[in-house]
Amino acid sequence: MTPPSDLDSATMPDPTTDLEQVTKTEDNQDWEDYLNELPGEVEMSLFDHLEELRQRIFYSLIAVVLGVIGCFIAVKPIVQLLEVPAQGVKFLQLAPGEYFFVSLKVAGYSGLLLASPFILYQIIQFVLPGLTRRERRLVAPVVLGSTVLFAAGLVFAYLVLIPAALKFFINYGADVVEQLWSIDRYFEFVLLLLFSTGLAFQIPVIQLLLGALGIVSSKQMLAGWRYVILGGVVLGAVLTPSTDPLTQSLLAGAVLGLYFGGIAAVKLIGK
Repeated sequence: MTPPSDLDSATMPDPTTDLEQVTKTEDNQDWEDYLNELPGEVEMSLFDHLEELRQRIFYSLIAVVLGVIGCFIAVKPIVQLLEVPAQGVKFLQLAPGEYFFVSLKVAGYSGLLLASPFILYQIIQFVLPGLTRRERRLVAPVVLGSTVLFAAGLVFAYLVLIPAALKFFINYGADVVEQLWSIDRYFEFVLLLLFSTGLAFQIPVIQLLLGALGIVSSKQMLAGWRYVILGGVVLGAVLTPSTDPLTQSLLAGAVLGLYFGGIAAVKLIGK
């Protein structure tokens, strides 16, 4: 027999390399299976699920009621804080009990905001047993990011949007009418703008969630930038309770900035 040439030895498969590839493939498959497991899965009937849902809704309602009561007791400082952006404007009570109902409305929004962490905890505890390990790894970043962005939305609305809108309305009719506003209409405007802005700031969280689950990639998000700009303008007009172009433009600009920032975040996680 003739010994194998250098060419033959170069083209012969290396059993060690093949074994490493097989082992690596098996390890990846085991890791994927591990991530797709349901560690908290519990066998429950439909009635048990409905009973647990009823209890968690009941606990959440108790938290909201307690939050509303607490905020109603301390409603005057909250009202005074929300009146700060309208400096130089006098508020009128145009009907009997108008301020009382405004106090209830402010306490309701504030109480819901105060109870939202507990409500979020109840939601997580209800859906957690049905989540895989891969999905559970997203819970903490999503909750943290959503909380921070909602708070940032409230701050942005309070410091930028509301003062800009009020300044526009005050300057527009300064030489014609005296600024005497209904307290009910003012707080309806302020509260809606605060919460709609907070909800609009959740866009990057939704993008990261969709990207991490492999539903939409960053390239797909970027490919539809024309529709996103149109949607941002429409969203700014819908979410803004006022009709002035300045407030709508500011909110639309913030929404677009958040969207493209969300694309960058999805790109950073390799999706």
